[in-house]
Amino acid sequence: MCRYRCAFLLMFFLLFGCQTIEHPAEPVETIQAPVIFTHFKPSDTQPTTTLIGESSDEKPRLETPEKTPSPSSSKTELNQRHKDLWQHIANNLQFNIHLNKALKKRIQWYVKQPHYLNTVNKRAAPYLYHIVRKVEQQNLPMEIALLPFVESDFRPSIRSSQHAVGVWQLVGATAHHFGVKSDQWYDGRQDVLASTDAALAYLKYLHKRFNGNWLHALAAYNTGEGRVKRAISENKKRGKSTDYWSLNLPKETAEYVPKLFALSYLVQNPQQGLKRPTLVNRAITTEFDVGQQFDFSVIANLSGIDRKHLHTLNSGYLKNQSSPNGPHTLLIPMAQQSLLNSQFFKRNFAGEYSVKQGDTLYAIARRFDTSVKKLKMMNNKSSSLINIGETLIVGQPRTMPRSLTIDYKISPYLEHTEVAIPTIAVEYQVKPGDTIWGISQLYDVPHKDLAQWNQLSASSILKPGALLVLHLPQAIKPTPQKRDEGMLSGLEKTLNKPH
Repeated sequence: MCRYRCAFLLMFFLLFGCQTIEHPAEPVETIQAPVIFTHFKPSDTQPTTTLIGESSDEKPRLETPEKTPSPSSSKTELNQRHKDLWQHIANNLQFNIHLNKALKKRIQWYVKQPHYLNTVNKRAAPYLYHIVRKVEQQNLPMEIALLPFVESDFRPSIRSSQHAVGVWQLVGATAHHFGVKSDQWYDGRQDVLASTDAALAYLKYLHKRFNGNWLHALAAYNTGEGRVKRAISENKKRGKSTDYWSLNLPKETAEYVPKLFALSYLVQNPQQGLKRPTLVNRAITTEFDVGQQFDFSVIANLSGIDRKHLHTLNSGYLKNQSSPNGPHTLLIPMAQQSLLNSQFFKRNFAGEYSVKQGDTLYAIARRFDTSVKKLKMMNNKSSSLINIGETLIVGQPRTMPRSLTIDYKISPYLEHTEVAIPTIAVEYQVKPGDTIWGISQLYDVPHKDLAQWNQLSASSILKPGALLVLHLPQAIKPTPQKRDEGMLSGLEKTLNKPH
């Protein structure tokens, strides 16, 4: 009996135990997944990048690590592209900026030129979309796309007194090292897209050399790798911090990073006073591969593109013809792409012919002053059968009629890049409201050169009545715009000048 009672009690406890196990458990606290840093900032989160400003120690560990986004993250980023390119740039700027004295000073400088971006954007418009895409494709911070504004006010043909050239201000040795071609026909530093590839490669190299510290890399881009390394080494010897803000760098370099981040801050916060442009977020120009040496006047006449505009878009070419050894690509407006790819262009320039109804191989051979045998050989044909719409190679590109060509060797719009023009020193008396940048725009000279000529910084405040020296080409009459026309009027008029 006792045995049965014990068995009954054992069964009761087992059943009770099973029931208690089935009761709902207490909620388990969800573990927050670690943040994965990439170069693309989601639009609905705060940027996760280096803090720039008074409280930043600028140690490499704070920098955004290199990481290639997964296919899914790339797709997400693509879907988040804003229809306005400048808004897209603003949405994807990476650095959290804590304002310090240097940045505030530069912000004030920009705010005093409220139309600066709108003015410079007119020069940047044909290229900016391509630059932004290249920056994104290489997983670089979006701030890099703003560097040509800081470097050159986006003037493709500008040359500094230190012999740096183009929108990225590349010197000859750096450009050559990173694959930019330069000869008597062509200077790749003035080719915006070619120089962009070199500049981005150089910046990636510097970023790696400085252990992922973007501020050190940017400083080195401005003043040279060796000078920044020496400044870091000197601070280490003295037991001082080696962040960018603590380094003993040349004045221009000390102001260089603040220029970039001040511009970045104002692009994100246009309500602070710098008017942000609008620009469609799609390509408005495209690269066209002619495939052989070409003449600008021929392309202009066949395509209907204004010859001056064609030269302006492609300021890397120093002559009216491309080099026999290349490159043979042109940046052209998207609207003309279909015409240059048309049979009309290929027939008249590229040595191709589209077969039409009633054509025979014999008739085509006679039309292009060749033989049926040569046509068969060039087109790998064993018979004389041809089809309507078939494209035939009909020989070397045809010689253009004289009516389509212009007999000059050097582009009249780029001649100043090959010929050294003597300069004349001109004095300018500062008037109330004048700035270094504003005066430089009135006389169409680099604002960095104007500052250097007068031993000033680019952000120096000018005193009314002070005399500035400008070194202008003798061919240019040194008369600025009338004061009553306003500074903005003078800036806008410079946009119509060839650069």
